[in-house]
Amino acid sequence: MNRPAVPSLLLARLSLAPALLVVAWLLVSLPLLLAGSYTIGPALALFVPVAAAVVTIGCRGAIRAPAPPAPGPRLAWWPATGVLLVSLAFLLVQLKYNSEQIIVRRDPATYVQFATWLNDHGRLPITTSEWAFGGADPILRFDSPGFYASGGEIVPQFLAGLPLLLALGGWIGGTPVLLAMAPLLGAGAVLSFGGLTARLVGPLWAPVGALAFALCWPLMFVSRSTYSETAALVLLLGGLCLLHDVRDLWEGRLRAFLAGLCLGLVVLVRIDGLRDVLPVVVFAGVLFARRRRTGIPLAAGLLLGAAAGLAEGFLLSRPYLDYIGGSLRPLLLLSGAAVAGTLLLVAVWRLWPGWFLRVGDGIARGRLPDAAAALTVLLVLAFAVRPYVQTVRRVPANPEDAFNSGYIEHIQRSTGLPVDGARQYTELALHWVVWYVGLPVLILATFGAALLVRRLLRGGSPAWALPFSIIALTTVATLLRPGITPDHPWASRRLVAVVVPGVLLLAVWTLAWATRRFRRLGYGRAATFAMAFAGVLVLLVPVGASSAGLVFKAVDQGELRAIDRLCAGLRQGTTVLIVERVTADRFSPVVRNMCGVPTARVDGASVQDVRRVADRIIAEGRRPVLLGAEPADVAPYGEPARAVDLDTRQDGHALDDRPKHTWSLHITVWQSEYAPPQG
Repeated sequence: MNRPAVPSLLLARLSLAPALLVVAWLLVSLPLLLAGSYTIGPALALFVPVAAAVVTIGCRGAIRAPAPPAPGPRLAWWPATGVLLVSLAFLLVQLKYNSEQIIVRRDPATYVQFATWLNDHGRLPITTSEWAFGGADPILRFDSPGFYASGGEIVPQFLAGLPLLLALGGWIGGTPVLLAMAPLLGAGAVLSFGGLTARLVGPLWAPVGALAFALCWPLMFVSRSTYSETAALVLLLGGLCLLHDVRDLWEGRLRAFLAGLCLGLVVLVRIDGLRDVLPVVVFAGVLFARRRRTGIPLAAGLLLGAAAGLAEGFLLSRPYLDYIGGSLRPLLLLSGAAVAGTLLLVAVWRLWPGWFLRVGDGIARGRLPDAAAALTVLLVLAFAVRPYVQTVRRVPANPEDAFNSGYIEHIQRSTGLPVDGARQYTELALHWVVWYVGLPVLILATFGAALLVRRLLRGGSPAWALPFSIIALTTVATLLRPGITPDHPWASRRLVAVVVPGVLLLAVWTLAWATRRFRRLGYGRAATFAMAFAGVLVLLVPVGASSAGLVFKAVDQGELRAIDRLCAGLRQGTTVLIVERVTADRFSPVVRNMCGVPTARVDGASVQDVRRVADRIIAEGRRPVLLGAEPADVAPYGEPARAVDLDTRQDGHALDDRPKHTWSLHITVWQSEYAPPQG
């Protein structure tokens, strides 16, 4: 068997590297965190040999050649060079306009504060340091958005996968490098997407796929701040690349296990990633039923990775899992049903393999493939017309729903829309996709999906079986119920995990298919190239146009400098009491984790109660400092002084269209050092 040429092998291995390195780091760091000793020395000492083993297993051996023929000698280096250049350019642009979102307003800052605590302490949960307040008191609260108070301690929201990766950057170069991990993971996702495009579409199309993904605003958005989707993308795309390269040999079993581990560890990064990898369960079962040696290793790796995520959740992030229990419990039940159904399928298949062969042959020869292709197009059309026949509303049923309803009303007023806090805008989900990739791309992807489902049911394009299943399942589920506050670009993060890369991959495949058909009709090289070039423009121009207004606009700048000044003003021996709600929401974790100062919120307490606690702090030999948003908040306790005065820009907010502008953001914090009343 011929080995691939050096350029093809280079791209194949480089596109695996981000996922393999992430897997190696998580394999080392999660056990250390569970043991309460996640520190740089042991982590790095273990990472080097583990990474060497993982990378060797993942990259060793011949890589299966893509279905289309490899490029000729003159274009041999085009795929690898093109994808690397696109990934590098993406990284540089993202680093240039990287966000400094460390003041807690939404998820990115929560992840930063989570990782900062791990950098300095290497364990969970976060301590409240009640001793610094003179002991427990009814007016002291230690919870804030993204951080739960539980059992006298503080538990961060979310699972630890991304914070474990961010902490590595924090150890290397403090908060600036910690923040730079987001663009680095985003560039790794672009590189992996280029590798997956080379495998499923063809090597010549790999730079086109990488460029289309790199130009897409949702990816830029999540990789300029510390969102979990970037790490999940690296694992998902890398796992699919690795699984594509697996052969039914001994070394293939090891790579199948590693592919399953990549895909399973998505759960450690995003708990809802459990839904995205459910098709892998069925795929592994089918492999085993067909007596392929890679089925069991794939299932074992998937089980281990998913179990690691669930174990971290139930052991260290239980309040978060309890909070999302309404959606998590059905997902766990669905996962259990998928496993049970797959086991039943395997048992029946192994007992009566001939029956399945006859059924498969009957499907391939019948009309079902044509019907499935038509149904695919009709389903997309149904999502397209959904806004004209349905308006999704939800009456608030709990405080969180009420908060989201009020927030939606705020955006509606700010953008001139009719005020209706119950509106969810879910019916616009497919239109969200069009906002970011353009209608031509959606049409190409729909046509490609119809062709592929027809081919798969007829027994063709087997390499697409698992990727197409993941794309189809997650896309339909996401479009039916995105499950996110619908302001954009925030809501676009639901699309970037699978939907947007899936649509782009299908669109590129359709272009490649059309180009081959055009060539077979007898047109020459020049005409075929012109047709392909025009198709690439149809693909790239709408994607680039949707991002053009925001690519070179930085947001959340100056936060790091503002926090440095705030921390510098809190002398040793200080204990902080935050007396105003918004300041407490935004700054409690910041002061506690980045300034290293015991912090509690006392918003809503009377002046007399705050003074009583401040007197107890003094009795402990410490210095009480009060924080609030306005001078009047802290004036009753001492002389007000401005601690934070930040003018910056934030991401825009839009409900019925893609965002085209950034919004202004002004944050102030006033402080006073407590002075006991005289007399």
